[in-house]
Amino acid sequence: MVTEEMVRTALKNVYDPEIGLDIVNLGLVYNVDVQDQGKKVQIDMTLTTPACPAGPQIIDQARREVGALKDVFKELEDVSVNLVWTPFWNPSMMSEDAREELGFF
Repeated sequence: MVTEEMVRTALKNVYDPEIGLDIVNLGLVYNVDVQDQGKKVQIDMTLTTPACPAGPQIIDQARREVGALKDVFKELEDVSVNLVWTPFWNPSMMSEDAREELGFF
């Protein structure tokens, strides 16, 4: 069965092309909900700014990366990505590794 950890691992393959870091370490993934014994995955995520020009690309790539888990977990039927703006993203949401890489201390 698909787990939250597996989904987050898949999402680490999704990079913000302007920043060059994955969306998990950037703190853009707020919630991963695996439902109906692994049949559905719902992801709540945000972007660094509402005006992010790469937003549609990032969301599409997130859907594709998690959707690729269907190749291994046949029970996975639906992957939805919800774009949310609350709370509004800020650099303090990044992982320690991401802050170090970008020079935030």
